[in-house]
Amino acid sequence: MCNCIFSIFNKLTHLRFSESSYENYVPLLFDFPSRRFSSSSLLVLNIKIQHFSQLLYVLDGRFSQLHTLIVDLINNVLSTDLIENKEKISNLKCFVLSCAWEISRYKDLLLPLIYRMSNIEKLSLYLTIYINDKFIDRNDLKKNIINHLPQLSMFTFDIRSLMFINNQMNLPSKKDIEETFRDFRYTKIISYVDYFLEKKMGQCHVFSYPSEMPYYQNITNNFPGGLYEYVRFISLYDEYPFEHEFFIKISQSFPFMEKLSLINYQSQKHKQSYELINDNYNSTIVKYNYLITLDIEKVHDDYIEEFLFNTKTYFHDNILIYINYKSLERVTHNFTRDVTRINCAKINKIFLFGEKNHSNSLQDYFPCATIY
Repeated sequence: MCNCIFSIFNKLTHLRFSESSYENYVPLLFDFPSRRFSSSSLLVLNIKIQHFSQLLYVLDGRFSQLHTLIVDLINNVLSTDLIENKEKISNLKCFVLSCAWEISRYKDLLLPLIYRMSNIEKLSLYLTIYINDKFIDRNDLKKNIINHLPQLSMFTFDIRSLMFINNQMNLPSKKDIEETFRDFRYTKIISYVDYFLEKKMGQCHVFSYPSEMPYYQNITNNFPGGLYEYVRFISLYDEYPFEHEFFIKISQSFPFMEKLSLINYQSQKHKQSYELINDNYNSTIVKYNYLITLDIEKVHDDYIEEFLFNTKTYFHDNILIYINYKSLERVTHNFTRDVTRINCAKINKIFLFGEKNHSNSLQDYFPCATIY
């Protein structure tokens, strides 16, 4: 299909070659593309691709007039088997690159590609990057990106750098990172730092605000809040408990989220009583008006209560849920509990993990659900 597009539409100037959903993509059916996949008229290309090598093919000169390229990379493997091309990409004025998954080889593969864009004026990078010894801050961005792009007038980014911790001393704080962005001229910057002792991992998240990213991952208790109207997928992770107030902040910050994934094995320390929530129902209930998919497989039982108690959470019908069977059985009191019944009736697909010896009451408790 992709090789025929420009033969059929030989004066095409703008092409969006992707589905509207943040999760789906239109596959490019090539590893080594035909020269027919080229155009001398195309100016703007918005595309989702499987592999970094396909991005290099798109930029090998086959689109000689291209000035705006928006790419969502859905595979985090940056192959070493890449085409050799060091020619300048002089026509490109705007480049947007995003990837929902963690990537490595930022300096030896991504940066050389950006350096070829000698006349770039607008650059947006939305990436999660493994680094060795130093978080990505303003100093890193200035040294490795800004100083190499003399025409750059707009630079927006959402960069989460991940670093393994092995008894390092003087690890940077949120304040240290913020200090490097003082007087940053391109945009307002928000930053925060987390250290996960169990995983021996640190993360530093720096991003332009407001952000246009469709996903926001590894949100912790240090999340500063704000409004993120473009975000459709979020993931929550921490080694400290998420309290009910945290979920109120999340629902308000991401009003259009469609998918939520949660990992947290710590019990809540300030659980609101069932009676207290009932007395103050309207102000404490968390509303997810656009939620479609909920992944709460790897959580403490408190978070299953958080989402299945209709006195704590409201969502619409037709929810897909991933959950551990034994946890679900405990929280619903072997599928008899009234306070979880209303939200369970809104679920239309359940993917159960763990024990497969299901209770006979399971299907009755989820009357609208297909159970896998």
